[in-house]
Amino acid sequence: MSLNPPFTAETARQKVKKAQDLWNTQDPKSIARAYTPDSIWRNRSSFLTGTQAIEDFLTKKWEKEKSYRLRKELFAFTDNKIAVQFWYEYQDSHDGMKWKRCYGLEDWTFGEDGKMRKRMMSGNDIEITDTERWYKEGVDVEDVHISETHW
Repeated sequence: MSLNPPFTAETARQKVKKAQDLWNTQDPKSIARAYTPDSIWRNRSSFLTGTQAIEDFLTKKWEKEKSYRLRKELFAFTDNKIAVQFWYEYQDSHDGMKWKRCYGLEDWTFGEDGKMRKRMMSGNDIEITDTERWYKEGVDVEDVHISETHW
């Protein structure tokens, strides 16, 4: 089954989970290869173009965001676009290693080859306690029940 556009409900869901797994590797070089060479990004207030800029951005991201664990869920899709809701947790190395959770939405546009040519991300971080964490050591992010209050 091809994960290239046009997407079906099943291929869109698989594409989201493949991205989730790739991002959880925290390997900027591998992740950047999933995007077109001229890919356009907005990540919060950062605007980037191209895979080298993406790789550099992700390298800096994970210098700050330690113990990173991410879950993505399909929100909506069309032939070549996917909208995703996500939640990730991390320890902020720039803020005393406090635990934080980011809630957000992304919209993705793909080229015919299945590589992402546009990614727009909006997210908000909240500080959480260790007891509020969902993705503790040994917990599969897929096994966490995320209630409607967090959707």
